[in-house]
Amino acid sequence: KLALEYGTFYHAPPTAWHPPAGRIPVPERDNMHTPNGPLTGVKVVEFCQVAAGPFCGMLLADYGAEVVKIEPPEGDTLRQWPPIHDGDSENFASLNRAKKSIALDLKNPADLDLARRLVLEADVLVENNRAGAMERLGLGWSWCSARKPSLIYCAISAYGQDGPRSGEGGFDLTMQAAAGVMSVTGETEGAPVKCGVPISDFTAGLYAAFTIAAALARLRADPEGRGCHIDVPMFATTLAVGALQTSEYFGTGRNPRRLGSAHPRNAPYQAFRCADGWFAIAAGNQKLWRAVCAVTGLPHLLQDARFATTSLRAANQTALKDLLEARFADSGVADWVARFAAAGVPSAPINGFAEALADPQAGHLQLVQPMTLPHGRATRTVGCPVRIDGAVLPVDTRPPALDEHGAELRGRAPAEAAR
Repeated sequence: KLALEYGTFYHAPPTAWHPPAGRIPVPERDNMHTPNGPLTGVKVVEFCQVAAGPFCGMLLADYGAEVVKIEPPEGDTLRQWPPIHDGDSENFASLNRAKKSIALDLKNPADLDLARRLVLEADVLVENNRAGAMERLGLGWSWCSARKPSLIYCAISAYGQDGPRSGEGGFDLTMQAAAGVMSVTGETEGAPVKCGVPISDFTAGLYAAFTIAAALARLRADPEGRGCHIDVPMFATTLAVGALQTSEYFGTGRNPRRLGSAHPRNAPYQAFRCADGWFAIAAGNQKLWRAVCAVTGLPHLLQDARFATTSLRAANQTALKDLLEARFADSGVADWVARFAAAGVPSAPINGFAEALADPQAGHLQLVQPMTLPHGRATRTVGCPVRIDGAVLPVDTRPPALDEHGAELRGRAPAEAAR
């Protein structure tokens, strides 16, 4: 059995809007799809499950590409992840909006033939299976490139398509572990902790989508040019975004260590406890440090030799934290955040996702969009976070039901040249 890993512009300018406290703003419009995105006309075939590959496919769809998701007969594994309403997974919906779905058994010759025809109709193929699986199925780079030289073929996997660990599978947790992320996440004396957001999955998806877009740009510049094979190892992309940590190791020969929310080279730059909770401040230079001392009413700290420079404050940040938290105990989160904001010191409460989504800036950016699940349930999702020329990219937020577009795609794919 195939082991799967996971693996348009809106021209009305956004207006600032402050929602009532505690309410998440949702525009009245649903499925705001328009056909003039920068990738309009690009056809993508996606052989992906769970997170990294589907995220890549969704990014391409957000920018206007037509994405056909080829699923096994039982569907993408993510369809079984709760919360589920009337058989529809909100987790699945969050990574598969605006796609078309067709269910195929790729070990069935007729279904394989149809999958090949869809590939030959496409500009881009994205897959996130274990390395070598697509070749064994007859859908690998060798088969595809021989029949469609212009195809951009993107393979996302745990460790890459070749090398000593290429045959291994992986999930976000094991990638965070293998690539060093867990070694620098958590409290200094605590156990290793994974990042709560699956950064290895989404980092790989981002690198994949960016590289596909770059390859498409090259093809547009030279329509007679060839496509390419893109190898996206989750291990490598996770290491790549650890640039500050790897440079620390290269420069010192020592492994970076866990510091909780603190920073190895800046202080005060972490989460602090106050009278009614926690908040974060990031005073990353001397000017901000002076502002912290003024806001807290602790001007004598400016004369303390332990805290004279950014490097010294970082070296003595445990003592500094104790001194600041003694003062922060005098008031609550809202008060301290307001004081620091007035002084120009970056600060924020430690929000949950409910609070973050209800932030007035989230409303201004029109991040929360309505979404209708395949069986009709109305819900919400976070849309494309990027604006171009001041405009929000409206996305078709509806995810597909399993095989929803099967009949359409079976009738559309050309029969010739599939073998």
